[in-house]
Amino acid sequence: MRVIWRRLLGLILVLVMAWLWVLLSATPAYAQENTVNYSLTDLSYRNFSHKDLVGGVFAGAEMRGTNFQGADLSESIFTKGNLLKANLEGANLTDSWADRVILDQANLTNAILTDAMMISTRFYDAEITGADFTNAVIDRYQIKLMCERATGVNPVTGISTRDSLGCR
Repeated sequence: MRVIWRRLLGLILVLVMAWLWVLLSATPAYAQENTVNYSLTDLSYRNFSHKDLVGGVFAGAEMRGTNFQGADLSESIFTKGNLLKANLEGANLTDSWADRVILDQANLTNAILTDAMMISTRFYDAEITGADFTNAVIDRYQIKLMCERATGVNPVTGISTRDSLGCR
């Protein structure tokens, strides 16, 4: 019986020491100073033009008709967002995560979407003249539809929309 108590006491002591080690060696995580979280909010028709929104979180947000013209949205998250008829002209969406997003009839003229993750995202009737999609992950069907109307060259990156989509 004493052996069991000693082992139990030893196990508890090891667990307490491990817990203290983790607690004392942990460093706090600091949020970016300018990071915003608009998850699940209604941002319809708001004006975010030319704003620094790097790393912003817009998951599940309603952004119908919202103005993001010239905004820096790099490294932002738009999962399940609705950007129907939104203005993203000249916006920087580099390294953004936009899966299952509605970008129907959005203005993406001269937008930079390099290295963006855009799985199951819709671009029906979106204006994509001069948009740069280099290395963006987009569903093949959406790429096929966009290639039918892809024109222009991005004024910042110098890459043509057709080349960035891999159009033939």
